[in-house]
Amino acid sequence: MDQTERTTRKIRIGSLHIGGDSPIVVQSMCATRTLDIDATVAQTHQLAQAGAGVVRVALDSEKEVGALKEIRRQTEGITLSVDLQENYRIADKVAPYVDKIRYNPGHLHHIEKAKPIPQKVRWLAEIAREHDLAIRIGVNCGSVAPAFVEKYPGDQLAAIVESAVYHCDLMKEFGFERFVVSLKDSEPGKVIEVNRRFSRRCPDVPIHLGVTEAGLPPDGIIKTRVAFEKLLAQGIGDTIRVSLTLPNERKHEEVHVGRQIVDDVATGRFISVPEFDTGLNIISCPSCSRVENERFVELAQQVKQITTYAARYRITIAVMGCRVNGPGETDDADLGLWCGPTTVTLKKHERKIGNFKYDEVLSRLKLELDKLIAERGELPASAANQH
Repeated sequence: MDQTERTTRKIRIGSLHIGGDSPIVVQSMCATRTLDIDATVAQTHQLAQAGAGVVRVALDSEKEVGALKEIRRQTEGITLSVDLQENYRIADKVAPYVDKIRYNPGHLHHIEKAKPIPQKVRWLAEIAREHDLAIRIGVNCGSVAPAFVEKYPGDQLAAIVESAVYHCDLMKEFGFERFVVSLKDSEPGKVIEVNRRFSRRCPDVPIHLGVTEAGLPPDGIIKTRVAFEKLLAQGIGDTIRVSLTLPNERKHEEVHVGRQIVDDVATGRFISVPEFDTGLNIISCPSCSRVENERFVELAQQVKQITTYAARYRITIAVMGCRVNGPGETDDADLGLWCGPTTVTLKKHERKIGNFKYDEVLSRLKLELDKLIAERGELPASAANQH
């Protein structure tokens, strides 16, 4: 696989640079609750020591700003990014304590609905300029802005790309250039396609690569490698984040995997998995500060264990840990589990089957999986490939 030089412009995030001829930066995200200052500080150092060039934390309200201020004080020298989640209005409050802010175009319509999107983006750009920050425009498959979903019905990839391009155009209109874009999906093939399309449309914009909800190792690692290897080898990707479902004490493994992928691509080592992704596909989000019950990671591991008998069937099961991504990113799955503080919502595509306690949901999931296989008359993937 031939290596292609990157053509994006170089931008600064804190004391480091991404894009152009800069080394590819590996990032990660704290899985601790931001209000738990000691745990978040410890994990920030853990990730940085593993080689993360940027560490991201998430904030949802002003009540967490004080914690962020103290986290910043205890992590001086580490490049911090903040995820604004669904509340872009706290950008000015968190700006003094971070090096980059990340907003999701699909979440801007939730608050101050009468205010035009360009006005909100202009304000974010002004905050970033005033505080010497970079911005990441993060478009996710499960939360694409409704305006673009409506404009490109039935073509999710076009909606993702056009949403990203629109926000790039806004940034340029407002004279702000220190931004990077991410276009993420849980399917490696879609990640490859949307990033190729975006790169052709905006060849100068630095790209953050990620496979969202890649899931548990080793499958999550394989999914990520499949996408990253092809894109990095084509000169697409300036910074990366590997998103794995891991307990807190193992979050640094995301960084090790990311660095290994970058090193392998640089030296021409690539994996070959011709039969991968032809059977059961378990999607699970990386544990992060938005997770509402720490049992989510254990549940994802249990789902993988009890569904091994269905490994040959073309079925997707999604296990999501929070309210931000849970509802939307389980809609496309054959069966979805959206984990709340005390109960798990079990879904079949967009239809809710019911709410179950954590120790009850697995038996119901297995029942629904058996029914799904029976009603489809599902053939194992190997058999289906022979027809």
